[in-house]
Parts: sequence; structure tokens; C-alpha cells
Amino acid sequence: MSSTRISTPGKTLSDLAAYVGGVVQGNAECVITGVATLANAIPGDITFLSNPQYRRYLAGTQASAVILSPEDKGACATTALVVDNPYVAYARIAAWLYAEVEGDVPSGVHPTACIDGRSSIDASASIGPHCVIEAGVEIAAHVVMGAGCFVGKNTLIGEKSHLLPNVTLYSGVRLGKRVRIHSGAVIGSDGFGIANDKGVWVKVPQLGSVIIGDDVEIGANTTIDRGALEDTTIEEGVKLDNQIQIGHNVRIGAHTAVAGCVGIAGSARIGKRCSIGGGVGISGHLEIVDDVYITGMTFVTKSIRSPGWYSSGIPADTNQQWHRNVVRFRHLDEMARRLKMVENLIKEIQN
Repeated sequence: MSSTRISTPGKTLSDLAAYVGGVVQGNAECVITGVATLANAIPGDITFLSNPQYRRYLAGTQASAVILSPEDKGACATTALVVDNPYVAYARIAAWLYAEVEGDVPSGVHPTACIDGRSSIDASASIGPHCVIEAGVEIAAHVVMGAGCFVGKNTLIGEKSHLLPNVTLYSGVRLGKRVRIHSGAVIGSDGFGIANDKGVWVKVPQLGSVIIGDDVEIGANTTIDRGALEDTTIEEGVKLDNQIQIGHNVRIGAHTAVAGCVGIAGSARIGKRCSIGGGVGISGHLEIVDDVYITGMTFVTKSIRSPGWYSSGIPADTNQQWHRNVVRFRHLDEMARRLKMVENLIKEIQN
């Protein structure tokens, strides 16, 4: 089987050190042409150590250089790039190395694209095959739009934004600069607004839009509903994983990261710099303050007023132990009442 490893033109380690503000320990002029894990790296690769559980691979790595923290540099037998945050340095180095591999996308509109004449597209933008762009759309400089994208009326797309193939933007959506949206994402679909009239559901018009800030990334098949009256807002620097559902009128603060399969109900307010683990459910109309960390599978049913870590998921156990715990769980209320009776009885005896 042929290798899937992608090589780059390469840069010297001294160049990479200057780029991330690190210190080289060893051969500063070695040429780095790729990135890999500690265990799978080959000569020419740079790797990193940020999680202590992978330290066992450090001694045997074949990488030309290892990005690590000052605490680990003494255990590294090969050339090292010493930085305060190895994972961040790795991310920046990898992006810099492979930017040249991706190359510049040619500007222009593919002949199969369907463009309304009342739209405005910068000459430097790249519009792929079979894209549909409706009236009133404004597309800024150096935007890249992959095949099969749909952009509804009066939508604005900021400069250097990148829509991967088959992204759908409903009418009136606003994207900031350098927004990256992966395939299958739907931005601006109707929120789940319905009113009950004696058992019959009546649709509530969704008249708001979706506002996306600068440097936001949105994962594949993620959906963000438009607001009912006000806008759904994703502030700058937010990172959204795949298959996330964001309800109408939600607001997510700057630089918050949300992992896959999270569901956020309508009108929830999430603060800045929060981290939300995979599979979390967040009820509507609540508020979460800045700097909150919610672990995977947690169900948030009330507002979180203080920064910190929050959890509610029950870790997996053996099937036998799980059934025992479920039986006991069903008796918790009865056990609590009996415990209260015992406490009252002890107080009476003491008195």
C-alpha cells in the first residue's frame, strides 16, 4: 500500500523556532518536511509531546525534532524545540508547513456556477462548480467556495472565508473574515419555533438571521438556526466541531470551543473561552458565564453562574454493576425518607 504521508517543501528548525518563539536544543539547521506522532515519525518529521501518557515514546522516536516543554527537554535524546506550550506550537508549525502544500486557489467563477446578476463577487474570489448564489449576496476578497455550495439572498461573506463543498447559507446570513465552514453545514435554517393551539402546532415565523464573527470554524454537518426575532450570534474565534445543533437565538461568546454532537437549545447564552465536551446537552433560555468547562455527556438544565469545571455524565461500568446501580437509584427517594426518619429518631433520643 502506498504511503499517504504528505511532504512539504520544508523549513529549517531555526526558522520554525523563530516563528513560534522557541529555543532549539541540538541541530538548528535540520530541515523539517512533515509532522507526525512520536511513535510514527520518521527522519524529516517534527513531532510533539504535550500529554504525559505519551512520554514513553520519546526515547525511541525517529523524528528529526521534538516540540516539548522545558520540563521534558532533559529526557529528549534527539533535537528538541523547547516552548512553553508544545501543542499550540505544533498547531502553528503544522499550519505554516502545509500552507504551501495547499497552495493558492485560482480566482474566478466556474462556468457551471449559477450566479444572480444582482450579487457582488470580488474578482479575487474563487467560486467552484455548481454553486448557486442568489440576489444581493456580497462576497469579499479571496473567498473560496467549494463545489455545490448554496448562498441565499442578501448574505454577506467576509474576506478570506472558505466554504468547503456543499455548504448551505440561507438568506441574510453574515460571515466575518477568515470563517471556515466544512461540508454539509447548514447556516440559517429555521429555528424550532412552534406554538400549540389546542393540540395543533402552529409554526412561528423565524425572522432573525445568523451572525458569524471573524476566525470562526464550523464543522461538517453542523446546523445553526436563524433567530426568531433577534439574531443567532457566534462570536469571533469560536470553534465548532462536527454534527452540532445550535438552536435559534443562541449566543456563543468569543473563543469558546464546542466538541461534536452537542445540542444547544434556543436562547441559551454561553460565555467566552468556554470548552464544551462531546455529546453535551444544554437546555434553552439559560446562561453560562465565561471560562466554564463542561465535560462530555453532561446535561445542563440550569444556568451556570461561576467559572470552573462541571460534569453530570455517569461513566460506563460493567453491565452487572450498572443494573445494580439502577436498582439502587430507583430507591433513592425511599432511602432518603428512611434516613431522615432515623436522623429525627436519633435527635429525639439525644434530647
